[in-house]
Amino acid sequence: MNNLVQIRRDLHKIPELGFQEYKTQAYLFNFISQLPNENLTVVTWETGIIVKIKGTEPTKTIGWRTDIDGLPILEETGLPFQSEHEGNMHACGHDCHMTIALSLVQAFATNQPKQNVIVYFQPAEEGPGGAEPMLNWIKSERPDLLPDEIYALHIAPEYPVGTIATKPGLLFANTSELFIDLKGIGGHAAFPHKTRDMAVASANLLLQLQTIISRNVDPMDSAVITIGKVTAGTVQNVIAENARLEGTIRTMSAASMADVKRRIKAICAGIEASFECTCTIDFGTMYYEVNNNEQCVNNLLTFAKDYEGAHAYECPAAMTGEDFGYFLKEIPGALYWAGANCEYGLHHNKITPDESLLSFNAKFMEQYIRSL
Repeated sequence: MNNLVQIRRDLHKIPELGFQEYKTQAYLFNFISQLPNENLTVVTWETGIIVKIKGTEPTKTIGWRTDIDGLPILEETGLPFQSEHEGNMHACGHDCHMTIALSLVQAFATNQPKQNVIVYFQPAEEGPGGAEPMLNWIKSERPDLLPDEIYALHIAPEYPVGTIATKPGLLFANTSELFIDLKGIGGHAAFPHKTRDMAVASANLLLQLQTIISRNVDPMDSAVITIGKVTAGTVQNVIAENARLEGTIRTMSAASMADVKRRIKAICAGIEASFECTCTIDFGTMYYEVNNNEQCVNNLLTFAKDYEGAHAYECPAAMTGEDFGYFLKEIPGALYWAGANCEYGLHHNKITPDESLLSFNAKFMEQYIRSL
């Protein structure tokens, strides 16, 4: 079996949630510790790892970032190497991302690159967000671990293996979680006049939230509010005292995100007045947009167009969220979609990426970084 395939399968078995990636960190550290170390500096941060490889004639430092956490999803792939942590799954391809990053560390540790290279194994991308605090720690405590430019990839199930799809400027949206708790007065189903029904209030709130995009965001702009979960009440003959809406906000601009949040607060205030209840809003984790540096994208696509087996092109922006945006806010760089050739999409409990993407992207990025 291909070594990278085995690594990916090992990691696929042990998905862990953000800042709980203890087994994952141990696996990564064990792999890295067995490599030639005369040119390596290895630093741990929380449950993540940062590896710096000294170049032979460095004029700059190139960064590569991978995410290492899993999702709270019950896997249903039926694979012999499926998750051993029931209820958690690498459903976003982070097992693939880590494998490619380990391959890069191995390649550069074995055959020293010209430039300095730093590989970041970042925890908590899916939540509560590891990029911003990791970057803040580096700037404060270890500025020697800041790169001059930085790159990353994300698997794309809908594209064939060999696809290198990206664009200059905005690639992924600004994102924010959304949690709204409503509290009224519960009571017997036969006496609604003595209660404040939060099932009804939450239904009204859900519908009003859907007017924000259509009536408050410029039609030439783009934004999304999705409420993915609604809970209310306890049993069929008791009027609900509490309700909770859980969702996400996606916008193509920071200004639109601020406007959307302002309108959510205003609508919740109206619900409080209308239903004589209280609304508590929590915007949870917010991720900054992924805004690619034009020169870095041009360099990447130019290299890819001459790379055997690569299908390189500019793709449209997506409403996907990725906390790599915090790195790109501070450091020039680029993220690209890497084709994974799978019928199931990201975050699906049956996603099975084509494992040939591992060797292709590992070799592609090694050669690209060596060309810089």
